[in-house]
Amino acid sequence: MHVILANPRGFCAGVNMAIEALETAITAFGTPLYVYHEIVHNRPVVEKFRSRGVVFVDGIDEVPNGGTVMYSAHGVSPAIREASASRNLRAIDATCPLVTKVHMEAIKYAKDGYTIVLIGHEGHDEVIGTIGEVPHAMVLVEDEEDVAALTIPADAKIAFLTQTTLSVYETEGIIKALRVKYPQIVSPAKSDICYATQNRQEAVRELSVEARVVLVLGSQNSSNSKRLEEIALHRGKAARLIDTAAEIRDEWFQPDDTVMITAGASAPEENVQECVEYLKTRFNATVESRVVREEHVSFPLPRELRSLPVLK
Repeated sequence: MHVILANPRGFCAGVNMAIEALETAITAFGTPLYVYHEIVHNRPVVEKFRSRGVVFVDGIDEVPNGGTVMYSAHGVSPAIREASASRNLRAIDATCPLVTKVHMEAIKYAKDGYTIVLIGHEGHDEVIGTIGEVPHAMVLVEDEEDVAALTIPADAKIAFLTQTTLSVYETEGIIKALRVKYPQIVSPAKSDICYATQNRQEAVRELSVEARVVLVLGSQNSSNSKRLEEIALHRGKAARLIDTAAEIRDEWFQPDDTVMITAGASAPEENVQECVEYLKTRFNATVESRVVREEHVSFPLPRELRSLPVLK
């Protein structure tokens, strides 16, 4: 067996920032410490923090008055911020700056009188937060059928934004349908799909050509990880989305397989290495690391944490 280890893979700058922020907050404020929604969409990460006393909540009313709450990397709506303030919570905002960029774009377009079409998945934390910025001016579409069903006037001022964790391939048809139906539609100069999402997708497209099996480390509720699995499946590969090596089944493989391994932007590197070690042990696999694109992006800690004594 031969393993191709894709680069880039795993944690992006936004996830690194959010996890470092939570580690810093635990050191500074102790536990219980509350996080509104999962800090990132990864089951092993969430379970590890939960075992240390972090409480993940789906409602701000679950946080005791005066408590400490961190907003997840996926962002929140103004209503959540207002609810936190009304309960006198110490709020730490670990929203990924690339998600914040989409929020700011939504506010600007709405202020300028545009109707905004958001391309994304209904119910995703990021989508809920983005729509919450300007719910009166935004409509969600998930596919080309949704575009066909839009009843926005043909001559309306209209713009589109995109959930950051979608695939370029997934949005191409939707954007084309929007441009056909509304030739005057505008969008930000730079794509909303984040650099890390695009880079990991590019690595799968390029490197999976050489593999029969593709293992994607990531959770089922991770949008960007699901996209990696879908790209591999679309290319005819036997693709599996797994959280840890414990989910691997030997019957997925042939002894002389070429296996590509990658990881979604919220999946820890330790889980990747466990899979590599499993295949080396069970199938005597050789491992080759392949770099498709370099990444040198980092984000600062949330401003609420930057001046803490623990950082001095």
